[in-house]
Amino acid sequence: MTVALIAGGGIAGPVTAMALRKAGIEATVYEAYDRTADGVGAFLTLAINGLAALRTLDLHTLVREHGFDTPSMSIGLGGRPFASFDFGEPLPDGTVTQTITRAAIHTALRDEAVRRGVRIEYGKRLTSASSTPDGVTATFADGGTAHGDLLVGADGLRSTTRAIIDPSAPPPRYVPLLNAGGYARGVGLDAEPGRMHMAFGRNCFYAYVVHPSGDVWWFANPRQPRELSREELAQVPWREKLLGLFSREDGPATDLIDATEEIFAGWNTYDFPRVPVWHRDRTVIVGDAAHATSPASGQGASMAIEDAVTLGKCLRDIGELPAAFARYEGLRRERVERVVKQGKRNGDGKSLGPVMRHVLPLMLKLAKPSAAGTRWLYGHRIEWEESVVARGSGSAGRGARPRTI
Repeated sequence: MTVALIAGGGIAGPVTAMALRKAGIEATVYEAYDRTADGVGAFLTLAINGLAALRTLDLHTLVREHGFDTPSMSIGLGGRPFASFDFGEPLPDGTVTQTITRAAIHTALRDEAVRRGVRIEYGKRLTSASSTPDGVTATFADGGTAHGDLLVGADGLRSTTRAIIDPSAPPPRYVPLLNAGGYARGVGLDAEPGRMHMAFGRNCFYAYVVHPSGDVWWFANPRQPRELSREELAQVPWREKLLGLFSREDGPATDLIDATEEIFAGWNTYDFPRVPVWHRDRTVIVGDAAHATSPASGQGASMAIEDAVTLGKCLRDIGELPAAFARYEGLRRERVERVVKQGKRNGDGKSLGPVMRHVLPLMLKLAKPSAAGTRWLYGHRIEWEESVVARGSGSAGRGARPRTI
């Protein structure tokens, strides 16, 4: 049996392992940290296209058990909404976009991967890898090694695997926005649970969604022209900073901040306009390692999940690794780079001057996102049973010409 080594135990790692196992490939996940991610991190919205990809692995209901429905959003200035749209069409079983804590989705996917027979090893920070005609050997910071037929880098924004594949790979691009947020309790907003509210404040963009319990999950994106170091971020008095930014708002921002016991420690925003090399020899990258996108796209986790399923199909149907990797990249690159561009545009639009504050409502009403206009994003589907055919290779697939992937 083919054996895969997977560097990274976040979202992309366990999903990739389960996709490869479904394709008949044994997979072990090597996580850099010496502990699990239980209780760590903020929250994310998993788009309907990402859930559709999970559905091919019978995982979408797992997310629904730990998240809550978030089928639509509104856009407004402060407390005044002026446009709304849906996050794509539901799946056939009624599943819609979900909002879930990072800790919950990490834990659920990890536990399900283990239940399906995936081995996960902790404290295994990848430092190097070398390929030979008969396999690849990964070396870890603790001095240990592992040998397999291929190595998949699901190790995120600061990917070691990416640097192994291409030592001249560009660094992440800093997007001049900070991220902070929290969970507000006892606010009692008159808002529909599960509807995401995006608000352009006078000095800062923010968003919130009411959980079915009544708690309010929110985040804010202060502008920050200069990239801050980890030490500088740790010194920011986040509550005071945010209250100052929203002091003149007529929306619920200050109430949310006051009702939040603990503000998430702020972090920088990054993306990758283009990662030139995704694979070399027996090594390939997925998720943020290949195409990190700004959180403003709402697609980071979904793109990683789509990668995992697509890679599994390519390895299932194409016998030679270079051809399988090339087909995977060919199926994914254009789409993910388009998402990165959209995320950058969304992020750039989060800081409005006085003129744009008056013009934006009219612009959005005239160019309201339609189902047809967002179908490329939310309507993307991967059909597991359809074969992947390698362009320009002599490797045979399973005979069917795919309509999608």
